[in-house]
Amino acid sequence: MTYDVAIIGGGIVGAATLYKLQAKNPELKIVLIEKEALLADHQTGHNSGVIHSGLYYTPGSLKAKNCVSGRHELVAFAKEHNIAHDVCGKVVVATKESELPFMEKIYNNGIANNTEGLEKITAEQIKDHEPHVKGIAGLWVPCTGIIDFRGATAKMVEIALSMQPGSKLLLEHEVINVEKGESTSKVITNKGTVEAKYLVFCAGLQADRLARKDGVNLKEQVVGFRGDYYELTDEAKHKVRNLIYPVPNPEFPFLGVHFTRMTNGDVECGPNAVFTFKREGYGKTDFSWRDTYDALTYKGTWKLFFGNMKFGIDEYRRAFSKKLFLKTLQVLIPSLTMEDIKPGRAGVRALLLGEDGDTRDDFRIEYHGRSIHVLNAPSPAATASLAIGGYIAEEAEKHFGLK
Repeated sequence: MTYDVAIIGGGIVGAATLYKLQAKNPELKIVLIEKEALLADHQTGHNSGVIHSGLYYTPGSLKAKNCVSGRHELVAFAKEHNIAHDVCGKVVVATKESELPFMEKIYNNGIANNTEGLEKITAEQIKDHEPHVKGIAGLWVPCTGIIDFRGATAKMVEIALSMQPGSKLLLEHEVINVEKGESTSKVITNKGTVEAKYLVFCAGLQADRLARKDGVNLKEQVVGFRGDYYELTDEAKHKVRNLIYPVPNPEFPFLGVHFTRMTNGDVECGPNAVFTFKREGYGKTDFSWRDTYDALTYKGTWKLFFGNMKFGIDEYRRAFSKKLFLKTLQVLIPSLTMEDIKPGRAGVRALLLGEDGDTRDDFRIEYHGRSIHVLNAPSPAATASLAIGGYIAEEAEKHFGLK
């Protein structure tokens, strides 16, 4: 059969797009194509599980607008469908005077982005929320939370498929190529060909490669960065009540190592951020010739390296040294010891890098003929997923003339 729409990528953005598009157009036959055996098996399933508030994003940006509206939708969805979650709040902690100006900046961002309940707190008030944390000032962000993003992804797909018997989920179907016809496109997978009138690509770590297979003239390239986590031992979990974040360094394109209570009660510490030699590699020594060659022959990668040399070296040292990782954690919780932490999991995030080494920070969605491409959807894309999915559904109606 020929589907009306094929969505490539079964992470939470692909799932939310299916959910929103099917809800707006229940008559459409939509297929969701995912190369892994499970949904949400890469960035979605390996992130820190945080429902972000909208604190860090430039007012007016796609990130800011979609994070805030998406957060409200996500929490409502979780409540309605019994997805494990908890809007528990977080503290952002300044540990030295030099961090105070940037803390003021993200506070102002939060106010501009309608982050509810946001307030400045003193060193004593930090202790009221997190008794083991040491800081000189902070922010209390009550609308931040935690959620099971894998569970949310699966539920979105389940609901969407229940709306239309002709819609389908195809797991373990890796997209090899795309062939454009006059009125339909053929998506060539390792298990056969799927034909559809319109395509939506939500391919995350493979977004640039699939865009090029679809004929998009894309100068930028996705480069992967691995984040390693430690976990607190059962004896140390009492030292973290909910979520504890540092004030992010404005010169570094990541939020810094933080503490997150997960929905299952575990407490994670991390992630760091190191260049990965395999886009979908979660081990410290994972390696792919193709991924490494693509990244290291791209000038944008080297521009990023040279622009962040000190940070990069420090991150790599921490990746292989529990002692150095602990030292970073002790900046926020001085009482932590080597016995309090144990190695945890890892995640990989996709950065769409410009040739100048710019990390292309905002969300980026483009149109190419009968296709829509989500080219850049870094954090807070999981929090914003339902808003992104809704935006794509509206744009698909406009660009594809769906009725």
